[in-house]
Amino acid sequence: MRIFNTILVAGFVLLFAVAVPAQGDKIVIDGSTTVGPIVKAFAEFYMQQNKGVNITVSESGSGNGAKSLINSTCQIGAMSRFMKDGEFKAAIEKGVMPVAHVVAMDGLPIIVHPSNPVKNLTVDQVRDIYTGKITNWNQVGGPNRPIIMISRDTNSGTYETFNEIVMRKEKIAGNCEYVGSNGAVRQRVQSTANAIGYAGLGFVDNTVKALSINDVAPTPRTVARGTYPIARALYLFTDKYPKLGSHLHGFISLYLTPKGQEIIESIGFIPVTEY
Repeated sequence: MRIFNTILVAGFVLLFAVAVPAQGDKIVIDGSTTVGPIVKAFAEFYMQQNKGVNITVSESGSGNGAKSLINSTCQIGAMSRFMKDGEFKAAIEKGVMPVAHVVAMDGLPIIVHPSNPVKNLTVDQVRDIYTGKITNWNQVGGPNRPIIMISRDTNSGTYETFNEIVMRKEKIAGNCEYVGSNGAVRQRVQSTANAIGYAGLGFVDNTVKALSINDVAPTPRTVARGTYPIARALYLFTDKYPKLGSHLHGFISLYLTPKGQEIIESIGFIPVTEY
């Protein structure tokens, strides 16, 4: 329900947005490493279909995506969370009117090494692991091994989602390791038998094991139905609503097309138009 409410709010933002002058043939995108695979695939497809258009994609985190949009150094800020009040305020002060485009839905699987026999945790158990109350896998039905916690960096929208839904803003233990991307979380977990981490649904493959949470597996179906408890919307933010017919509008609208939906599904995320 949280995601669908967010989509509804974003829809009203789009409805009342004001058009801006036509964009040129260059589009700069900065922000989330979670949304990165979507925009990179969109960019590759769009440039193939529109020769002469140049689209560049940087993945510096959701917070930096917001900053780049506020400072007008990009046309699209990719974010795996909604903009914070302070970011909106800073944008307005600089004459930027952020408009949210919800391009996909995403679950946030809790991942462990494939050799770990643990199959299910509750949200409370995950929080207790990351606060340091649970320190050994044998406390949750696993082997007698110390737990190694892996987290996204605090500038990440993935971290923000985890902090809000799982941690409920309780402090993560001081011995937690922080890494700079979803791919880095996966790499650390796949190479470390005792590790636990979290990443976007599109980053889960057979090199790691995604746990069920509250007895619900993280799948496109459970995320779309709202039964998987750790889920979110993924956003592209623009300054105002792009002018119809511009390349920026064509790119930002790609998620609404059958090809855009096909790309999103092929990467492992969930199109907003199908559920």
